[in-house]
Amino acid sequence: MPNERILEKLKHLPDHPGVYLMKDKDGTIIYVGKAVSLKNRVRQYFHANQGHTPKVLAMVEHIEDFETILVDSELEALILECNLIKRHRPHYNILLRDDKHYPYVRIDMNEDFPKVEITRRVKNDKAKYYGPYIAAHSVFEVMDALKKIFPVRTCNKDIARAIERRERPCLSYQIGGCMGPCTGNVSPEEYKAMMKKVANFLAGHPEEVLQELKVQMNEASESLNFERAAILRDKIQLVERVVQRQKAIFTSMVDEDVAALAQWGGQTMVEMFFIRGGKLIGTEQFHLDNASDSDNGEIMATFLGQFYADASVVPKKIYVNAELGESVRALEAWLTEKRGSMVEVIRPRRGEKLRLVKMAESNALEILQKNLTRQQMEEEKTYGAMAALKTALVMDKLPRRIECYDISNIQGTNSVASMVVFIEGKPAKKQYRRFRIKQVEGPNDFLSMYEVITRRFTRGIAEKRELVEAGRDPWEGKFSDLPDLVVIDGGKGQLGYARRAMEETGAADIFTVGLAKRFEEIILPDRDDPVILDKASPALKLMQRIRDEAHRFAITYHRSLRTKSGLMSVLDEVPGIGPKKRTLLMNHYGTLRAIQQATLEELCQVPGLGKPAAENVYHYFREGME
Repeated sequence: MPNERILEKLKHLPDHPGVYLMKDKDGTIIYVGKAVSLKNRVRQYFHANQGHTPKVLAMVEHIEDFETILVDSELEALILECNLIKRHRPHYNILLRDDKHYPYVRIDMNEDFPKVEITRRVKNDKAKYYGPYIAAHSVFEVMDALKKIFPVRTCNKDIARAIERRERPCLSYQIGGCMGPCTGNVSPEEYKAMMKKVANFLAGHPEEVLQELKVQMNEASESLNFERAAILRDKIQLVERVVQRQKAIFTSMVDEDVAALAQWGGQTMVEMFFIRGGKLIGTEQFHLDNASDSDNGEIMATFLGQFYADASVVPKKIYVNAELGESVRALEAWLTEKRGSMVEVIRPRRGEKLRLVKMAESNALEILQKNLTRQQMEEEKTYGAMAALKTALVMDKLPRRIECYDISNIQGTNSVASMVVFIEGKPAKKQYRRFRIKQVEGPNDFLSMYEVITRRFTRGIAEKRELVEAGRDPWEGKFSDLPDLVVIDGGKGQLGYARRAMEETGAADIFTVGLAKRFEEIILPDRDDPVILDKASPALKLMQRIRDEAHRFAITYHRSLRTKSGLMSVLDEVPGIGPKKRTLLMNHYGTLRAIQQATLEELCQVPGLGKPAAENVYHYFREGME
């Protein structure tokens, strides 16, 4: 039964297009929806006998308030709904899992001398974006191919200033890898003519480039310039290798996308095929959360809205395997607006288009089935590890919730602690916590551990008591869900101080162990001899995973604090780069971004850096993209 506030608001809902936001008792947005008529749509949620799905029924139980936003059309409602879902990621909406920013290749043809660069952010800046590249290594392979085929600029130089100061061109120019606009010998028109070929190549249309390279190779052969002919031959082979990775789908030069929905074992996935110039240039799989109880048409419409919201390219036609119903009109209008010309969303009934949709659907279904099998095997393995740990430690119950604590400090600066949580043998990253050590001066791991454990359990036990007294679930608080097992990263000293803190805070009944890294021994507070597990034991591997994750999490936090306090830069993490070479790099490039984007050849030219250090810098930032 809706509360009085909701009942009052329901009386005054307008018969008008808009977006509605459902909120829980804390004011958190738990669902965002759109409606042609807010009056009719919102009231449906609170009417009995509406045939609601279990998911909707569960959501309605948590609705304590709602908000509406009026718009002028169904199209505006769709756009606003999509933006609000991406911003708030409500618990009951269908959501693209891992809505990460994939790398794109960016070219801004509005510049006099456009450069080719990698970016993970698509901006509304009139530049052209090509992608996304799902595997980070793919974008680097494309960039390497581009630099071998075209003399493109990849540096961050201010070209006008370089020409004015007559700066020396980089190594890339000297070895023929760049046209060298910084020399002043290339006009913007010449450079842009070459960049148009680059753009066509990235868009999946390499025919012009291939034809031109073949003509140049034949001319070089006829003039007996065999060295140049060999270079051109290698470029042709490189283009053909890239093209061969793209499967021919149609004889016509079409640009289309295919989106096929599949469900299996409670999982939902959409498989995307990207067709450019009649060739399949890439595929991608998207897992969706909160979709198992929803209609296929609703799932597909929601997916397309979220996917194309950030897409740099919208094709003329999108083929799907679900009936979108009335929502297709607003979706097509929105996509047409984004593209600048007509876009159709079509469910094919026959022919090669249907065959392609079926192929994508079969791929998605096969992946889901394999995922489920792998998941079941992983669960059995994880349960076995927890059971083995329970037996080895002689625990009364299975350690379903394990918390591990680690202290991190370097020379006593910015001491921090991490708390990582594993539930049913898997990381529960939303429940990880970080602590800044406040009461301990200097590097003292024992007292730091005592402080952290005291703070965690004092707050957790108090929160749990307050929730129980209020008639709420005892695990709803930030710290109120208490562990079955506490793992301390350290030996007897750290473990002793942790146990003392737990006894003083009323958490003495929680099983606690230490994990000494040197010999991977499990230390119990009431035993002189450690528990030594077989190195291949699933129980030991689980403990090591938890301990290593706690260490990683603490180090990451400590690094961020040191960066903020000016004690380090990202370059400190590069092997072989000390203060002197870091200063060389910063003086040469000016910004960290410029260093990240520098080619290996450019880094090798930094005076005093040396080739090994240059390679370390280059590979460090490339690996960071993966």
